[in-house]
Amino acid sequence: MSKPKMWTTRVREATLEKYEPTDILPDTQPAYVASWIYVFGVATIACFVMLVATGLWLSFEGPAWWHTSSVGHYANSLHLWSVELFFVFMVVHLWGKFWMAAWRGKRTSTWVTGVIAFMASIITGFTGYLIQGNFDSQWIATQAKDGFNAMGIGAYFNPLNTGQAMLIHVALMPLVLGGIVVWHVILVRKRGVVPPIEAGADE
Repeated sequence: MSKPKMWTTRVREATLEKYEPTDILPDTQPAYVASWIYVFGVATIACFVMLVATGLWLSFEGPAWWHTSSVGHYANSLHLWSVELFFVFMVVHLWGKFWMAAWRGKRTSTWVTGVIAFMASIITGFTGYLIQGNFDSQWIATQAKDGFNAMGIGAYFNPLNTGQAMLIHVALMPLVLGGIVVWHVILVRKRGVVPPIEAGADE
């Protein structure tokens, strides 16, 4: 019986040894990528980077800062509008790929990771609303409490616990979402950008 390989060896064989440099960082793309529908995936990632940057800024300064400081208001506004654009771009990207049947050509895992990223984004956005520290967040938390209790998970997650919501929003979900996004991009690089249906090239 052969000795099990180290996890580093398995990761290398599953990633680096399966990809050519031109696949990971291509310098050419098919002509159909010039269509605007292919822009929204990159725009979503750009907004996610902005969300992480502004989120770290807000986290380091603390909740009182973004309510009392003009600079804090500015940082909070950047974070808010990054969220708004993030979801707009992601939904357009999701629906665009749905109508293109983006799971064609052995791209099912690419499609599935995109859907999981969308669901993780909803959880991240929800916990973000809970830690605003204003009447809006209090109202959302009290309404959500009854829903979570009705589902039987109120003992594990309490929307009224701002500290718990902040931990999930700041420490847990960005890592989860970031990992899913990275894996999604790797799969896109592996299988290539899905062509339009009318192009007739599904592989």
